[in-house]
Amino acid sequence: MNPTALITGASGGIGEQLARLFAAHRYDLVLVARSADKLQSLSAELALAHGIQARSLAADLADPGAPPQLFQALQGVDIDVLVNNAGFGARGPYAELDYQVEARMIQVNVAALAHLTRLFLPGMLARRNGKILNVASTAAYVPGPFMAVYYASKAFVLSFSEALAEEVQGSGVTVTALIPGPTETNFAATAGTQDSRLFRTVSVMSAAAVARVGFDGLMAGKRVAIAGASNRLTVFSTRLAPRTMLAKITSRLNS
Repeated sequence: MNPTALITGASGGIGEQLARLFAAHRYDLVLVARSADKLQSLSAELALAHGIQARSLAADLADPGAPPQLFQALQGVDIDVLVNNAGFGARGPYAELDYQVEARMIQVNVAALAHLTRLFLPGMLARRNGKILNVASTAAYVPGPFMAVYYASKAFVLSFSEALAEEVQGSGVTVTALIPGPTETNFAATAGTQDSRLFRTVSVMSAAAVARVGFDGLMAGKRVAIAGASNRLTVFSTRLAPRTMLAKITSRLNS
């Protein structure tokens, strides 16, 4: 019997590439995203290619009711790996951004991730087996002017993941935070950052390369998996600079 991985935000980008990796390693899949058509197509493709079971569940994680509905739909299914990948950003001065967009971002990037973890973690602990991968960002390490809520949400993901990793140490369950930098996905177009200095001046990784780092880090039980040498250097450099300086640098990159 194959283990089962649940992956949110699985219809494209890093989530899709993670789904392909798990399928290639003989994991059955539960794929979650808003796009039912894309999910069904990917599920059918991976099931046929790898001889696995792949199930698609369309859900909008901006709805607070989505996590418990997903959990209820999966009663009787042991989730061995939970991948909290869904997330999005928005760019602009905080005083001018639509707060409804910001509120949805908090719900998807923070609340849904925390809720899904709370729902599926007890089963993993009871079975003394499980893995959780939370997709954070290099943004987690710095203040983010002009993307203030997004950067703060990723700081939550990193801190939450590291804290849980310590809580569950020795339980048979591991928690890993994946730290990508700029990546070739639809994120930039959605967030409106494709013309920012960040995406014009920083090396951009492929979603497949980032997913591989996350998958390998998860399987190795790492608490933090940073994708790419340049991103590792970025994270290291944040430990040396004052946060006021980091905010000014990030402000320029996001402009």
